[in-house]
Amino acid sequence: MSANTASTNTINISGMTCGHCVMSVTEEIESLPGVTGVDVNLVAGGLSTATVSSDREITTAELSEAVAEAGYAVVADNA
Repeated sequence: MSANTASTNTINISGMTCGHCVMSVTEEIESLPGVTGVDVNLVAGGLSTATVSSDREITTAELSEAVAEAGYAVVADNA
């Protein structure tokens, strides 16, 4: 067993415009198993970012699904 598999991911999110958007995305990501922290940087009208800390590896697919549940979309870095 691995003693420390902590991970940090940063994703870009489109469509967020207000504090309620931040709250919705944060709640959905926090519901993923292993997530220990979420820091969302709102850029209204642009690409917002979310930095996710976890005690296990979280895939981009898992994060994308959680963000979609909140009504927004993850955008690839090279988009």
